[in-house]
Amino acid sequence: MEESVSKKAIVVLSGGMDSGTLLYHVLSKGYEVKAFSVNYGQRHEKELEYAKKMCVKLNVPHTVFSLPLSEIARGSSLTSDIPVPHGHYEEESMKQTIVPNRNMVLIALAASYAISEKAEKVFYGAHAGDHAIYPDCRPEFAQKLGEALKICDWFSVTLEAPFINLTKGEIARMGKELGADYSLMWTCYEGKETPCGKCGSCVERAEAFSFAGMEDPLLQM
Repeated sequence: MEESVSKKAIVVLSGGMDSGTLLYHVLSKGYEVKAFSVNYGQRHEKELEYAKKMCVKLNVPHTVFSLPLSEIARGSSLTSDIPVPHGHYEEESMKQTIVPNRNMVLIALAASYAISEKAEKVFYGAHAGDHAIYPDCRPEFAQKLGEALKICDWFSVTLEAPFINLTKGEIARMGKELGADYSLMWTCYEGKETPCGKCGSCVERAEAFSFAGMEDPLLQM
């Protein structure tokens, strides 16, 4: 059964492949969507630039909120002057990319925005490949935080994580079916002109495109 077109939703949009595909997915369900991004002091703003371009193309209202999370959530190669590890996502070294409690903070902010907009749902793009490294991408995290969001205000907000049991390859395949424009989604942890192809995020993106039988448009530029 399709969701009612009258429903409002907030999509937490990093500008990466998972949240970008999620935006296409939520739009396909008929929601009135607004995108919400956070500049939390990440080492580069490339993803945010891509998020803006994506929302312009899709005609989705986009809010970027600045919060210097990096000032207190230190010790991550994504927010501190620490080299980004290379290799596969599931390697122990990838834990260096954890930003402490990031998703709880971002989702809580998105929930505040949702309440003010009277949007019934907040969507975020955690997926199965994240579970081994990121504690705030696990199903139990989404479940518990979702329970809190329902009672944090008189207006109840539901947290949705529709990709939480999907692999990145399955997400890419879904995006292919939805006609998602992956030239507007930046994945690499490095903020250089082109993707490095070596960080965990790049490696996993390459595997996902291979699984879905697609070429990565960012590598064709």
